[in-house]
Amino acid sequence: MKSTAFIAIVIISGALAGAIHGTVNFAIVEPYLDQAIGIENENLFASGEEDDNPQFWADYEEYRVWQKSGQVLAGIILGVAMGSLFGIVYALSRNSLPGKNDVTKAVILAGMMWITVYLIPFLKYPANPPTVGDSETVVLRSILYILFIAISGFGALAFYKLSQKLQSDKKYLGLVGYAVFITTAFFAMPENPDEITAPMNLVNEFRLMSVLGVTSFWISVGFILGLFWNRFDNSNLSPDHT
Repeated sequence: MKSTAFIAIVIISGALAGAIHGTVNFAIVEPYLDQAIGIENENLFASGEEDDNPQFWADYEEYRVWQKSGQVLAGIILGVAMGSLFGIVYALSRNSLPGKNDVTKAVILAGMMWITVYLIPFLKYPANPPTVGDSETVVLRSILYILFIAISGFGALAFYKLSQKLQSDKKYLGLVGYAVFITTAFFAMPENPDEITAPMNLVNEFRLMSVLGVTSFWISVGFILGLFWNRFDNSNLSPDHT
């Protein structure tokens, strides 16, 4: 029952946060996707790769309706995956997190993970709308982004563990060490290979909305999981219990 409660909490928290993320994306990111895809379509017509005819637009509208209708579902699926990871990390680090209750602790951890596994990698490899990027570099770009997430996340974990072994007046050295480490990795990693060909105002606004969308997930998952954790017997929710 105890392990079942833990699993239920992390899955439900992730699903709810993912649904919020998907809804926010639908509201604030989709309009910029429409603009970017519109530019992409114009480029296809200009190059002769596609014909500007009723059939093209009928197929396009059908595809976009299907794509938009899956925003919330995709958010839930991703949310369950990320929520499960978040729940495991929270269970393992809960006792060492600052805060007087689980809501505060979970939100603080969510903020830490938002910085290390999202914001820092985003600053190096920011999200781009569909019209930006060569299809031949998709795999390379994905590998670089995932690699930098791993470097940042595992680096933060390693320096956090190191700081736990230091005396209280020297714990800040863990943060300093991580800052030096991730700054070095930031400049050592290759740049995004794709040239930005879309209007910069569109690209920047798309990136800003993307950040807001992902931020809504991390705030939500921290707050919701913390509320659920407070609702149950906290000492019995660790996945180590059976």
